Amino acid sequence: MAHTIREKKKLLARVRRIKGQVEALERAIEAEQHCADVLHQIAAIRGATSGLMAEVVEGHIRTHIADPAITSDAERTQGADELVDVLRTYMK
Repeated sequence: MAHTIREKKKLLARVRRIKGQVEALERAIEAEQHCADVLHQIAAIRGATSGLMAEVVEGHIRTHIADPAITSDAERTQGADELVDVLRTYMK
Protein backbone atom coordinates (compact mmCIF):
# COMPACT_ATOMS: atom_id res chain seq x y z
CA MET A 1 0.00 0.00 0.00
CA ALA A 2 2.23 2.77 -1.28
CA HIS A 3 -0.22 5.49 -0.27
CA THR A 4 -0.08 4.53 3.42
CA ILE A 5 3.72 4.46 3.29
CA ARG A 6 3.78 7.85 1.59
CA GLU A 7 1.40 9.32 4.20
CA LYS A 8 2.83 7.32 7.12
CA LYS A 9 3.79 10.29 9.30
CA LYS A 10 0.41 12.00 8.87
CA LEU A 11 -1.57 8.79 9.43
CA LEU A 12 0.42 7.89 12.54
CA ALA A 13 -0.21 11.37 13.95
CA ARG A 14 -3.95 10.80 13.52
CA VAL A 15 -3.73 7.36 15.12
CA ARG A 16 -1.86 8.83 18.09
CA ARG A 17 -4.56 11.48 18.53
CA ILE A 18 -7.22 8.76 18.48
CA LYS A 19 -5.18 6.80 21.03
CA GLY A 20 -5.15 9.89 23.26
CA GLN A 21 -8.91 10.23 22.89
CA VAL A 22 -9.43 6.58 23.86
CA GLU A 23 -7.17 7.02 26.88
CA ALA A 24 -9.18 10.12 27.87
CA LEU A 25 -12.37 8.06 27.56
CA GLU A 26 -10.90 5.41 29.83
CA ARG A 27 -9.97 8.06 32.40
CA ALA A 28 -13.46 9.56 32.19
CA ILE A 29 -15.08 6.21 32.90
CA GLU A 30 -12.62 5.46 35.70
CA ALA A 31 -13.42 8.86 37.23
CA GLU A 32 -17.15 8.15 36.92
CA GLN A 33 -17.72 11.30 34.90
CA HIS A 34 -21.22 12.27 33.83
CA CYS A 35 -22.62 10.04 31.07
CA ALA A 36 -23.05 13.00 28.70
CA ASP A 37 -19.30 13.69 28.93
CA VAL A 38 -18.56 10.03 28.19
CA LEU A 39 -20.96 10.07 25.24
CA HIS A 40 -19.31 13.18 23.81
CA GLN A 41 -15.91 11.51 24.07
CA ILE A 42 -17.21 8.39 22.32
CA ALA A 43 -18.69 10.54 19.55
CA ALA A 44 -15.36 12.35 19.13
CA ILE A 45 -13.51 9.03 18.86
CA ARG A 46 -15.99 7.76 16.30
CA GLY A 47 -15.59 10.93 14.24
CA ALA A 48 -11.81 10.67 14.39
CA THR A 49 -11.77 7.02 13.32
CA SER A 50 -14.27 7.72 10.54
CA GLY A 51 -12.07 10.56 9.31
CA LEU A 52 -9.04 8.28 9.32
CA MET A 53 -10.99 5.60 7.47
CA ALA A 54 -12.13 8.12 4.85
CA GLU A 55 -8.58 9.30 4.29
CA VAL A 56 -7.20 5.78 3.81
CA VAL A 57 -10.16 4.77 1.60
CA GLU A 58 -9.58 7.82 -0.60
CA GLY A 59 -5.92 6.92 -0.93
CA HIS A 60 -6.85 3.34 -1.82
CA ILE A 61 -9.29 4.47 -4.50
CA ARG A 62 -6.84 6.94 -6.04
CA THR A 63 -3.91 4.50 -5.93
CA HIS A 64 -5.47 1.10 -6.62
CA ILE A 65 -8.59 1.86 -8.68
CA ALA A 66 -8.64 5.31 -10.32
CA ASP A 67 -4.96 5.74 -11.15
CA PRO A 68 -4.67 6.10 -14.95
CA ALA A 69 -1.31 4.31 -14.77
CA ILE A 70 -3.15 1.07 -13.94
CA THR A 71 -3.54 -0.63 -17.29
CA SER A 72 -4.56 -4.05 -16.02
CA ASP A 73 -8.27 -4.63 -15.52
CA ALA A 74 -7.38 -7.44 -13.13
CA GLU A 75 -5.33 -5.09 -10.94
CA ARG A 76 -8.11 -2.48 -10.94
CA THR A 77 -10.70 -5.16 -10.10
CA GLN A 78 -8.52 -6.44 -7.25
CA GLY A 79 -8.34 -2.92 -5.81
CA ALA A 80 -12.11 -2.57 -6.04
CA ASP A 81 -12.72 -6.01 -4.50
CA GLU A 82 -10.42 -5.20 -1.58
CA LEU A 83 -12.29 -1.97 -0.96
CA VAL A 84 -15.70 -3.67 -1.10
CA ASP A 85 -14.57 -6.31 1.40
CA VAL A 86 -13.30 -3.67 3.83
CA LEU A 87 -16.43 -1.53 3.50
CA ARG A 88 -18.68 -4.52 4.15
CA THR A 89 -16.79 -5.22 7.35
CA TYR A 90 -16.73 -1.55 8.34
CA MET A 91 -20.47 -1.10 7.85
CA LYS A 92 -21.51 -4.09 9.98
